[in-house]
Amino acid sequence: MRPLTEEDVRAAMTNATDEELRLLSVPRDFALAEWDHLDFYAWRDPHTKSRGYVIAEVDDTAQGVVLRAANGTSRARSAMCNLCHTMQPADQVVLFSARKAGEAGAHGDTIGTYICADLSCHENVRLAAPLAPSEIRASVDRRIDGTRERTEAFVSRVAETSGARR
Repeated sequence: MRPLTEEDVRAAMTNATDEELRLLSVPRDFALAEWDHLDFYAWRDPHTKSRGYVIAEVDDTAQGVVLRAANGTSRARSAMCNLCHTMQPADQVVLFSARKAGEAGAHGDTIGTYICADLSCHENVRLAAPLAPSEIRASVDRRIDGTRERTEAFVSRVAETSGARR
């Protein structure tokens, strides 16, 4: 990923309101990000735990979305993240929703998916050993590529629903 500044991060958010952009907080270690080693950038808001952010490079342009974590807990024992395809204990996978960009989002349309609660998919796919006893791992390179592709597709679906791009 190309290096981003805080201003780049705000400009990349395709589904954010002006108020959300004002309240956006980057993580404390933002200045230490190793951009050359990132396939996408994701974090939970350090001040509002129910909010998260994902930025991916789509068509060589940084595009990001604001996420909202669902309240409540699952009764399942385990769950799979739809981005990194990692099996996790159920309390470590959360349903996140993203308001669609543009007019559709203004009318309340959202897209939801299950994602690792701490948005650590980038690190999870790089682990060599299985995280769950029954989990079968593809090659690390295939997992990395798949996670990047699924993340880009999710961000694109949120941004392109109404043709919105920033």
